[in-house]
Amino acid sequence: MNNLCTDTGYISINKHREQLCGDRVEFAQCDNDTTICVLADGLGSGVKANILSTLTSKIISTMIAGGMPIEACVETIAATLPICQVRQIAYSTFSIIKVTNNKQVQLIQFDNPMIVVLRNGENYEYPYTTRTVSGKTIHESQFDVQENDIFIAMSDGVVYAGVGREFNYGWERENVINFAEANYLPSNTAKSIAGLLVDECNSLYAGEPGDDTTVAVVKIRKRHPVNLVIGPPSTPDQDMKMMNLFFAKEGEKIVCGGTTSKIVSRYLGKELRPSLDYLDPEVPPISELDGVDLVTEGVITISKVLTLANNYIDGTDTTSWTFKKDGASLIAQELIEKATDINFFVGKAINPAHQNPDLPITFGIKIQLIENLAKALEKMGKQIKVSYF
Repeated sequence: MNNLCTDTGYISINKHREQLCGDRVEFAQCDNDTTICVLADGLGSGVKANILSTLTSKIISTMIAGGMPIEACVETIAATLPICQVRQIAYSTFSIIKVTNNKQVQLIQFDNPMIVVLRNGENYEYPYTTRTVSGKTIHESQFDVQENDIFIAMSDGVVYAGVGREFNYGWERENVINFAEANYLPSNTAKSIAGLLVDECNSLYAGEPGDDTTVAVVKIRKRHPVNLVIGPPSTPDQDMKMMNLFFAKEGEKIVCGGTTSKIVSRYLGKELRPSLDYLDPEVPPISELDGVDLVTEGVITISKVLTLANNYIDGTDTTSWTFKKDGASLIAQELIEKATDINFFVGKAINPAHQNPDLPITFGIKIQLIENLAKALEKMGKQIKVSYF
C-alpha cells in the first residue's frame, strides 16, 4: 500500500424552477482499495431525469464494484431504464472514474463532456480508445496516477453555462480547463474544486441555471493523519496510557477541553498559554502549547465543528470557515479539508458542566457528540478510529 489516498466530492445545482436534479453522482468503495465514481445525467430535467440518472448511477456503481465488465453494465442499463413517453427512448449519459489501489485509474465515458484531468495543475491529455457497446459509443482510458492528479467529471449543464449570455456556445470544455488551471491550488480538496466550478457555472447562468449542473471530482492525494483528544479518562490512572497512545500516533495533534489540555501540559512539561481573544463570539478562544498543533475548548467548540461538518455534507456551507481562525474553524480545516485518517481519543469522565440543560448543544455527554462527528466525517470518505478511555 502506498501513502496515497483518493479524495472525492461533488456539487449539483438544479435547473431553474426544478425541485429535483436530473443529475446523480454515486461513490462506491470496494474491499480491494478501489474507489468508483459514477456521474449520470438523465434525459431532460425534473422527475423523469432524476429517475433515469438515479437508476443509471446505482446500477453502474454496484455492478462495477462487483467486478462486472462494462458491456454487462451498459446492457443492463439499456434493459432497465424506463422509456420516455415523449421521445420514446430510455436515455442517460454517464461518466465513470475507477481508481484502484491509488495507483491506476480507468475512465469510462458515454456522451457526457469528456472528463478533464489536471496533472501538476495543468491539463493532461490522456489516451483513450473508442468502441461500441450495445449501440452506444464508449470512450475508455486506463493509465497510472500520480500524487495530486485531479479528475473532473461534469454533466452537460456545465458546458452549456453562459450560452447566449457570456458565450455564444456556452462554457465549453476548453473554458473549463482554463478556469480549473487558473484556480488550481495543491491544497484544494475534491469538493472545493467542484464547488469552485459549479459556482462559476451558476454565475454564468446569472443564478438561473438553464440545465441541471453537476461537477464530480476525484483527487489523488497524500495521506494526512490527524489525532484529536477530548476529555479526561474515566479514572486518573489512565492519563499516562491515553497520552502515550495519543503522542505515539503520526500526524497533527489537536487537544480539546480545559481539563484535557492541563493533562497534556503536565505530560509534556510545557506551559499552557490561554488566550482571551474571541475571534468568533460563539466559539471560546484557543490556547497555545508547545508540542501540540492546536488547543481549543471542548464541548462548545466541537458542537460547532459538527454543525460545520453537517453543513459541508448537505452543501449549505462548504467554504465560509476555510479562512477563519477561531477554534472550530481551525479544527474543521484540519478534519474536513486536510485529514484523510482521523483518530479520536475520548475520555469518558463526566464533566458536571455538561449536564447543564441550558447549554446550546443537543447531547447528554460528549461521547454522543464525537460519535456524530465521526459519522459525518465517514460520509466524507475519511478513515475514522475512536478510542475510549
